[in-house]
Amino acid sequence: MQIIEYFEDGQKEHWIKEIEGFSWGAAKYLAKLLRENSFEDTLGKNGKLFLLIDGEKIVSFVTLTHQDCIADESLFPWLGFVFTAPEYRGRRYSELLIEHACGEAAKAGSHTVYLATDHIGFYEKYGFVYKENRPDTGGEDSRIYYKQL
Repeated sequence: MQIIEYFEDGQKEHWIKEIEGFSWGAAKYLAKLLRENSFEDTLGKNGKLFLLIDGEKIVSFVTLTHQDCIADESLFPWLGFVFTAPEYRGRRYSELLIEHACGEAAKAGSHTVYLATDHIGFYEKYGFVYKENRPDTGGEDSRIYYKQL
């Protein structure tokens, strides 16, 4: 298994098809952003999409971006689209990718990362601290977490 960065890889179409194949609605939305070249317009410049791959299969993915589903320019960078394929769950692969993304954020000079989710009890085990609830850009209530790097 290895971690690659989607935008630096030559197999973009393959990875889009892999992401589209997952039943999670947010994965389909991410694939749409990638296919339509609107990832940067939606999530900010210089965003990253990290893929943990097993050969030609995606095990897990996460984004590291300037914007996410919470409209607040004072909070960044954001981890988003945290996903692990069902057959790989329970092995803490998302933790591996989250730590990788946090390391990249720290290298870029960030001292804190944020994420928005409806999960309770998942991200806390990876060192994230609950900050507050806020409506996301779709009007849904979302929990905001942060992690000091």
